[in-house]
Amino acid sequence: MSESAPSPAQPYDLLIVGGGVNGAGIARDAVGRGASVLLVEQDDLASYTSSASTKLIHGGLRYLEYYEFRLVREALTERERLLAMAPHIMWPMRFVLPHSKLVRPAWMLRAGLFLYDHLASNMTLPKSRSVDFRTHSSGRPLKPDYTKGFVYSDGWVQDSRLVVLNAIDAAERGAEIRTRTRLIKAGRVNGLWEAVLEDRTTGKTSTIKARALVNAAGPWVARLLSETLRIPNSKSVRLVKGSHIIVPRVFEGPQAYIFQNPDKRIVFAIPYEQNYTLIGTTDIPWKEAPGTVGIAPDEVTYLCESVNRYFQTQVRESDVVWSYAGLRPLYDDASANASAVTRDYVLDLDTTDGAPLLSIFGGKITTYRKLAEHALEKLAPVLPAVAGASWTASEVLPGGDIGAGGFDGALARLRRAAPWLSEQLAWRLMRNYGSRAYEIIGEANSIQDMGELLGGDLTTREVDYLIAKEWARAPEDVLWRRSKLGLHLKETEKKAVAEYVKKKVA
Repeated sequence: MSESAPSPAQPYDLLIVGGGVNGAGIARDAVGRGASVLLVEQDDLASYTSSASTKLIHGGLRYLEYYEFRLVREALTERERLLAMAPHIMWPMRFVLPHSKLVRPAWMLRAGLFLYDHLASNMTLPKSRSVDFRTHSSGRPLKPDYTKGFVYSDGWVQDSRLVVLNAIDAAERGAEIRTRTRLIKAGRVNGLWEAVLEDRTTGKTSTIKARALVNAAGPWVARLLSETLRIPNSKSVRLVKGSHIIVPRVFEGPQAYIFQNPDKRIVFAIPYEQNYTLIGTTDIPWKEAPGTVGIAPDEVTYLCESVNRYFQTQVRESDVVWSYAGLRPLYDDASANASAVTRDYVLDLDTTDGAPLLSIFGGKITTYRKLAEHALEKLAPVLPAVAGASWTASEVLPGGDIGAGGFDGALARLRRAAPWLSEQLAWRLMRNYGSRAYEIIGEANSIQDMGELLGGDLTTREVDYLIAKEWARAPEDVLWRRSKLGLHLKETEKKAVAEYVKKKVA
């Protein structure tokens, strides 16, 4: 428990249930306003939706087709802010949009991109433009049928690291973060929330009190209301499964591609982890209980066919080296088509019986920071502890203070400070940790000083840092959420990581 956290007899100002991007963002904002905060997450941070995105910081070009102008404007504004807040884990990217005569007319794409460029003010990324694929370098991977298209700007993010960085900042400002901790039950007692929590590692339970409760449980938001809190609510979520595949690199260059399908859906093909291409996503209505989900064979086929319409290099189902899937908890606006369901968010405040309860329905990773601001604005009249001024728009996330020259400048300085680091390891440390790479290196003067090499360039010192500072408790926390080293390590090396983590957290 942090020094500023209440004793068990004292109530927290805010109990947040859910360690995805929305919960972590709200925790960071609230504690920065002076509130005492406890966040509980039933598994690891970003275990579900927030680590299963397409990893884009974007306005959502296709949302214009559904007249989501407010959402797109807000997302474009947030795109600029986020790129400045964490330039180590986020960066701009150019997207190539080939024109297909079978889907949308060129004038519609041109009009949409014009809106996209101008819907929000003070945009710093390069504007969209038309390109001739017969002469433009981005046309080389494409089939010769596609001769014209467009190029526009958006951003990329290491999504699960974004969640972790928000949680780190919240904890360093005084919030308490408990992972692998489940809310068993909670009720209003004498104007406060009284909640029973279970430590899923030890099985022990504890009871805490809080002045307000935030339900940021993502796919579980409706279930937490109905089954755990036993509170009726007219709003509901619509679960939509989105799946992605990773294949060996299909094309050269830093650009990404956005492809239109005959069903009017779009699929992205994005450079990933240097040697791979990420392809996604699907939109499959999910009627079963929330939880861990995987990609279905027909989704793999769909994604392969989607990019094979456009790329000369054909992607086979046997090329898939990894896949991941997640449930997007979208606010149920009664749309018939899963792709048309709003990506906007709805905040529902319940003060019926005293202690406030705020439930988060929907949302997208790009607007998480603004969602947190709106959530606290909604709570402020009934929870004075969060009524302070908003502050997160201009404050960098941990490691984001990388200095002059952006990422390249920061990487060059790291290589000068620690010339014994391999080029790849220096790049990876700066990409994942930014200025906090120096905390991992510490007083080391050689790679041997970083401890045992567990596999690739992963050292025990880095794993120790993840365990001590980033709540890593299991092999998958290290290999897939704090990094994507699971893609790069051999099975024997992954086993060595698993054994080391198990020994350290025992």
